[in-house]
Amino acid sequence: MLTGLLGGSFNPAHGGHRRISFFAREALGLDEVWWLVSPGNVLKPVAGMAPLAARFASARRAARGAPIQVTAIEAEAGTRYTLDTLRMLKRRYPKRRFVWLMGTDNLAQFHRWRGWRRIAREMPIAVVARPGYDGRAMTSPAMAWLRRWRRRHSQDFIGAKRSAPALVILRFDPDARSATALRAADPDWYCRVPLVHQSDMLTHRPIGAAARERAR
Repeated sequence: MLTGLLGGSFNPAHGGHRRISFFAREALGLDEVWWLVSPGNVLKPVAGMAPLAARFASARRAARGAPIQVTAIEAEAGTRYTLDTLRMLKRRYPKRRFVWLMGTDNLAQFHRWRGWRRIAREMPIAVVARPGYDGRAMTSPAMAWLRRWRRRHSQDFIGAKRSAPALVILRFDPDARSATALRAADPDWYCRVPLVHQSDMLTHRPIGAAARERAR
């Protein structure tokens, strides 16, 4: 099974996340995509971050009927950084092959992530172009280092995806939707999200259970 990993705050999740996932799945021949709903992001302010349960619920709703598994496995495992999460997933699911998916907005600041070079060595990376970020992404310190492993076409990348580092830039019709704009239009969106009977699509544990256990 070849699985794409799309991590993020999903604050809230929206149709743009879904569209990117479908595009990456088709371009790379992925069997499915996992959305990793992060408990938090060390590079983003805490203010304005909705509770995990609400963000998870918005992701479940946005992924409905799609070959997308929504998980908050990072909260259960207690991993704080992407590198630790990817290593944990490879240990737990040794029969799967993974591709890390991210937007050019993340590539522009990838050099600020802890152990970003080690992340690139853990699994291939597919970057989906996002409007307004291409210039910064292409001139970023991370891209300067990753450029030597860039594959010009998705078919070349598919042939190399058993090894890392490997990088491909995927381009398609831009999707201007963003969680930032949605929050600006509706800051209290999470107050109206139903949270009953939520379970993780990978671990099948109730969302929030792991956090409550660690707080005891």
